[in-house]
Amino acid sequence: MTGESPLKMMRSGAPRPRQHPAGPGGRRRPWLIVAPVAIVIVFALAWVWLWYYAASVADASLVGWVEREAAAGRAYGCASQTISGFPFRIEARCASPVAEIKKSQPQFTVRAENVTFTAEVYHPTLLTGDITTPLTLAESGKPPGLVANWSRGRVRVHGRPPDPEGVAFILDAPRLARAGEGGGILFEAKHADLQSRIVSGSPRDNPVIETTVHVAAATAPTLHPLVAEPIEAEVDTVLRGFKDLSPKPWADRFREMQAAGGGLDMKFMRVARSDAIIVGEGTLTVNAHGKLDGLIHVAIVGIERIVPLLGVDRLIGRSIDRLAGSDNASQGLGALDRLVPGLGGALRDTANASLIDNLKKMGQPTEVENKPAIALPLRFSDGSIYLGMVRVGEVPPLF
Repeated sequence: MTGESPLKMMRSGAPRPRQHPAGPGGRRRPWLIVAPVAIVIVFALAWVWLWYYAASVADASLVGWVEREAAAGRAYGCASQTISGFPFRIEARCASPVAEIKKSQPQFTVRAENVTFTAEVYHPTLLTGDITTPLTLAESGKPPGLVANWSRGRVRVHGRPPDPEGVAFILDAPRLARAGEGGGILFEAKHADLQSRIVSGSPRDNPVIETTVHVAAATAPTLHPLVAEPIEAEVDTVLRGFKDLSPKPWADRFREMQAAGGGLDMKFMRVARSDAIIVGEGTLTVNAHGKLDGLIHVAIVGIERIVPLLGVDRLIGRSIDRLAGSDNASQGLGALDRLVPGLGGALRDTANASLIDNLKKMGQPTEVENKPAIALPLRFSDGSIYLGMVRVGEVPPLF
């Protein structure tokens, strides 16, 4: 083998292969460039068409819901409207929205800062509305009486008008107060939501509706002493007996429910304070007088802290007023305190202690969330509410 330097071998290596022109016969293939560009153009045109089609469906849905609300006596208007969101969603913005509630007595006007409804291109019949506060409520022709605020307010409507399939209201940090300086707070919470959907039937034929309500860290000091301190509440109910969901007053819907033998199935209820928990389930119906009948089985943790909030002292006070022949039901135990200082408070404490003992004897010991509890019937009879055998309140007629 003859010696040969590596450098010479590299310089005198095998000849390089010939470079052949692209394509047969040396011709280039322009379609390799044109085809992808054409596909992109066709896809872009199809997406534009899809967006405008979805926008028309979403706009028709929004108009349909507005018309449905108008048929129910709730007329809506905007100072200005715009549609945007291309290319991935549809967005309809209503500046300074106004709602006129015409079928209530008295009539009301509701105003907000802005409302923006959005829909995804692939689901144009699911509308999501974001409402910017403040929201005010006023009797028509009068200054606002109530004002509501929240960090985020959202409503979702699913289905094609006029037949809703589901609706949801979601509020973060809601707060409702009387308008004006020094207006008292009526309700506030960390979070509140309501979701309702049809679980059987259809919007036009005997719909069965499941509704869930959840509130977190909620207070309503003027509503009831039970909610004067923050509570967590979750309620899951099913409504049966409606003929359809066409626009009509709620009184008419409850008449339909009563005639059809329907009612409200409470699948689950939980109300919790820092010092007590109430859970329950049961069924309520509407009688011929429009009042509630039925039974809810409840279990109470901390019944000794719940009973003093039920207003036993007010019941005693009204009885004392009747015995005294007084028409002023606001006197109550205060009159005894004026007669003999401390007598009213002593009677109140004695009555509450006696009531707690009686309820514990009437109920059955049980456990809720690994805590000792008392199980009792919460009975509704012609609108009156009884815990065990003790009358604790009343619900006004539904029609």
